[in-house]
Amino acid sequence: MLTPAQRREFIDNGFLRVKNAFSPTLAREARDILWKATGCDPQNSATWTQPVIRLGMFTERPFIEAANTPVLHTLFDEIVGRDKWIPCRSMGTFPVRFPSSHDPGDTGWHVDASFPGPEPTNYQEWRINYKSAGRALLMLFLFSDVGPLDAPTRIMAGSHKDVAKVLKPAGDSGLSFMELAEKLHTVPRREVVLATGKAGTVYLCHPFLVHGAQPHRGIEPRFLAQPPLVLKDDLVLERRDGDYSPLEESIRISLFE
Repeated sequence: MLTPAQRREFIDNGFLRVKNAFSPTLAREARDILWKATGCDPQNSATWTQPVIRLGMFTERPFIEAANTPVLHTLFDEIVGRDKWIPCRSMGTFPVRFPSSHDPGDTGWHVDASFPGPEPTNYQEWRINYKSAGRALLMLFLFSDVGPLDAPTRIMAGSHKDVAKVLKPAGDSGLSFMELAEKLHTVPRREVVLATGKAGTVYLCHPFLVHGAQPHRGIEPRFLAQPPLVLKDDLVLERRDGDYSPLEESIRISLFE
């Protein structure tokens, strides 16, 4: 159940940290599958030769169950709106990060895009608009324990408000991933929060939230998924009854405050 304080936290900060969103058992079963996919030996760090290995689109049972627990479904209903989202049927991409002194080359601040541009296979041409067409939430699923040194995702708290203002002049067509990334230097610098937690923690993030990766300076590899929660219906930012979901309300406040 979303408390009034949690609703305010999502609207103001742009994210909600959910402890024990799925079980440690599911996390362990998923890690076993992921280790095999990396081609690395979990017992031999000499095989961990890359700072990051990208995996994606896992549909095995542990992933699907982790993405569809009762607590998450309840929060999806309460943040996005009942029957306004599509259940996750794959876990999306896994940037598996390994302890390394090498620059992974992907640590810039960015906002994830949500709908295809002219070339659907070119992710950098995917787009995002002020209505967040296609995407309800950015989600961070921690499948391993993540401490401050374990390459936790950096979250710029409250940045969703600034990004909404950047997107509004672009109208329904929005901006491409790269076009928006190039404008992020204009948004205010805000408090940076690290997405740390025990395996089973999930961060439910506003789709406009500015975030970024960082190098792994810890000991054990980090397993994290970042699937979208996809919208079933478009968000409605003008309602006669004023019955806005927290997601809709957060965009309205950002645009009209």
